[in-house]
Amino acid sequence: DFDFLIDCATSITQRGKIEYFARVGKDTPAGMVIGEDGTAKTDSVQILEDLVAGKAALAPLGGIGDELAGYKGYGYAAAIEILSAALSAGSYMKMLTGVAEDGSKRPIPLGHFFIAADTEAFMGQESFRKTAGNILRELRASKKAPGHDRIFTAGEQSYARRLARAAGDPITEGAQKELISIRDELGLTQYRFPFED
Repeated sequence: DFDFLIDCATSITQRGKIEYFARVGKDTPAGMVIGEDGTAKTDSVQILEDLVAGKAALAPLGGIGDELAGYKGYGYAAAIEILSAALSAGSYMKMLTGVAEDGSKRPIPLGHFFIAADTEAFMGQESFRKTAGNILRELRASKKAPGHDRIFTAGEQSYARRLARAAGDPITEGAQKELISIRDELGLTQYRFPFED
């Protein structure tokens, strides 16, 4: 049993996914990032530089333009940005690059917005859990696309990964290099990581 849990960016992808692609030497799939000239960007390392320089942007849910309702994703993103930043006096938009104007790295003071609802005030816990469970079961039982035998609901795959990680999680070569670099920058060279053996 797992909770329905959705934690996602309001763009097609999140910056962390592009950072991952850059670390493992993969291109970012076309359509996730748009350049200032209106074209799709795919060079992951260059995208990260362009995001900081204001020369690229993550595409909103729905994509770029009106054909696939990108304006709706843009609207959702703006609403979440307002709720997350304005209600908690957090950073927003260009303040979230993690890079100061002089190019140095800086912490990102993220704003957050959470909703907590007391189901007892509406329909009671038992009734809510039954209805929510029925919705999730019906979603998973929906007709599958050719070549797919499973439909996952929000939180299900993360729960499975948490169970699989109980014994540990592999660290990519790019992440290993980054950890070593951070350690060395901090002057903690007396410490060694297990993957260095």
